[in-house]
Amino acid sequence: MGPLDSYLPYLLNRAGARIAAAFSEEVRPLGATLQMWRVLAALRERDGRRMGDLSETTSIEVSTLTRLVDNMEKKGLVARRRDAGDARAVLLHATAAGRRLTRRILPIAERYEAVALAGFSVSEAATLKAGLRRLYAN
Repeated sequence: MGPLDSYLPYLLNRAGARIAAAFSEEVRPLGATLQMWRVLAALRERDGRRMGDLSETTSIEVSTLTRLVDNMEKKGLVARRRDAGDARAVLLHATAAGRRLTRRILPIAERYEAVALAGFSVSEAATLKAGLRRLYAN
């Protein structure tokens, strides 16, 4: 085991890249990307989000997110609507097609989570996730 194998950024990137690549391969035939899934999952959690909130939740830069949402809107997966309470704000909503795609991807995402955490106890998985959130906050 060399120094690279004990370097945290390397280990994080290696694990994340492996999961992302395999997940992306699997959702591509459904017409989706990993970033599209992040947006749909965030809207499943809470529909009608502002772009800034969505950017923070998905960790996708606003400029990238804007292009992504344009593309998703063309595919009929999401719709932008003015906020009734604040005419300047635009809220993003999943369409019926977007919700259908979300339901198709959800079991795939759940399986990836289960595979990634195989051999971890419930408390180890919770500790790992809490640690990763702290790491991100740092």
